[in-house]
Amino acid sequence: MTEAPTGDRLAAPPLGVYVHLPWCVRKCPYCDFNSHARHPTLVPEAAYVEALTADLRQDLALLDAPRPVHSVFFGGGTPSLFAPEAIAELIAMLRRHLPFAPDAEITLEANPGTFEQARFAGYRAAGVNRLSVGIQSFNDAHLKALGRIHSAGEAIAAVQAARALGFAHLNLDLMYGLPGQTPDEALADLAQAIALAPDHISHYQLTLEPNTPFAQRPPVLPAEATIGRMERRCRTHLARAGFRRYEVSAFARPGGACRHNLNYWTFGDYIGIGAGAHGKLTDAARAQVLRTRKHSHPQRYLASAAGAERLAEQHCVPPRALTLEFLMNALRLTDGFRLMLYARRTGLDPTALLVALAPALATGLLRRRGDTLVPTRRGLALTNEILLAFMD
Repeated sequence: MTEAPTGDRLAAPPLGVYVHLPWCVRKCPYCDFNSHARHPTLVPEAAYVEALTADLRQDLALLDAPRPVHSVFFGGGTPSLFAPEAIAELIAMLRRHLPFAPDAEITLEANPGTFEQARFAGYRAAGVNRLSVGIQSFNDAHLKALGRIHSAGEAIAAVQAARALGFAHLNLDLMYGLPGQTPDEALADLAQAIALAPDHISHYQLTLEPNTPFAQRPPVLPAEATIGRMERRCRTHLARAGFRRYEVSAFARPGGACRHNLNYWTFGDYIGIGAGAHGKLTDAARAQVLRTRKHSHPQRYLASAAGAERLAEQHCVPPRALTLEFLMNALRLTDGFRLMLYARRTGLDPTALLVALAPALATGLLRRRGDTLVPTRRGLALTNEILLAFMD
């Protein structure tokens, strides 16, 4: 598929903003995110807010026209190391430079230690309306094995505090397949999470990522068959509790889906500011999709955010890669994607896409429902087999 995008089909999608705050109290041994251990009192909040402001101003020049922001996501690292005043300043800064949709979703990732709990009210007052709490487990032994610095009791108290403060949406992150974990223990973690009444649960398997301490010194993980039992039992339990799986590892009650992540998965646009942040912007007039990436190390980012060297990478996505990138995101969704969405996001003819996906349809990895292509349960587990047809 080498067809070039055409301007009459390519349309500017919804716009989000991702803000990366790269510091943690301690880096977990399984984590491969761009995060750096630093004591909370040594986080250079003021300098980083100033750098983010300069970074945003320059990214705005890449937009072909003013567009409303539908979601903001503060990720990390541990964004809740930043004081509520700093988060309020950042939200106000974004609002000064960009129009916000009236119902814009503003998410902040937080850890459940007592240091962060005391700040939840301040984040709520600053305008954060969705909190994503990194629990991972409610079992103290498993938390210790994961290198987490909070206890199960602190996790429960943090979620209860967030719920009492009236956050409109609350997500809990949980892992399964932990060192020494049994299916019953995985189910107990999930039952505790559901009892805390979130409207969203991110439930994903622990994986040993390259260049992490866990990859270098692998812990003993449950057997694949055991992990399979955990997964099946947990999905059944989530469904019975009213959580619908809408993405590979995301489960939500009605109205609780993460709009910011849905924008990623439907190949929407986003400005990415902060150390190591990625961005994607569509220029419909020029029929092109631009990718950006900022310098990863916080010190390099702080030194370059206001200057000509602020970008670690910037390139226009070639047509063949557009198809691959679209599918890598859209095929994570249990409802699949409409062919018309593919045309509007990439500017490419969906007829050619259907020809390339014919083997996946024939082998039952995908099924077609009118204008929509939906991955089967097997297809969700074997996405890479579908994507092979689009890889050089």
